[in-house]
Formats: sequence, C-alpha cells, structure tokens
Amino acid sequence: MYQKTLIAGWGDMDFNSHMRNTAYLDKSADVRMMYFAEHGFPMSEFRRLRLGPVVMKDEIEYFREFHLLDELDITMSAAGLATDGSRMLLRNAFFRSGTLAARVTSTVGWFDLEQRKLTVPPANLLVALQAMDKTEDFRELPSSSR
Repeated sequence: MYQKTLIAGWGDMDFNSHMRNTAYLDKSADVRMMYFAEHGFPMSEFRRLRLGPVVMKDEIEYFREFHLLDELDITMSAAGLATDGSRMLLRNAFFRSGTLAARVTSTVGWFDLEQRKLTVPPANLLVALQAMDKTEDFRELPSSSR
C-alpha cells in the first residue's frame, strides 16, 4: 500500500482548531503527485507531456479529528480505473495513530493542456496506474475518451 506521513501544519487548521476540509484535499493531491513522481512522472514530465490530472469530484468522509502538528499517515489506492486509464477513482485514507480518521475519494481524469480536453494517458503512465493497490470495492470505470 502506498503511504506517506505528513504533518497537520498551521495553515491546515480552521477556526475550530482542527484540520480544515480543504486541507484534506490538498494533502490528498500532495500524496497523489508524490506517487506519480516516484513512478516516473515528476511535475517536469507532466509539463513536457502537456498533460495533467484533473479532479472532477471529491468526496470527504470524517471519522476523527486532526489537530496542529499531528502526524497524518496517508495511503493512496485505486477504487476504480477505466481500462484505457482515462478515468480513475483515487482513494486516500488518513490515519491517526493507526485509526482511520478520514477518507477522500477523488474522481480524476487526464487533461490535455494543448487541446483543453480529457484524454488517455501515455502507456507508461497507464502502467503506473495499474500498479496501484486496489481497494476492496474497486470497480472498472467507463472511459472518458471519445
């Protein structure tokens, strides 16, 4: 299972002294981009390809709070993938001391920055997507390619 440990920082806090909802989305994106970088797709490669991930929908579920300077153990796995890799459901689970604290599920596609439309990823990026651990409720998604 792909996992990173991050910290709940000052800028992640809200008025109620716990991690704000958009911080979960930011941390999810950070872990997502770390995965891609470690699998041959650092930001420089996405820039070269003129390709980027685009989030079409996020769902956040909360179970426990995070406070300032808490360690966040964040996993990432695939909850769904189109056979051509054009669409995916990426799931980040946030753990505090081994207990599930939150879960973010993002519907993601690949955006061609030249044509300004959804596209399929190159073959080596599809391999990185297929290598991702899968959730228990993993499902095949329809292609977003036309």
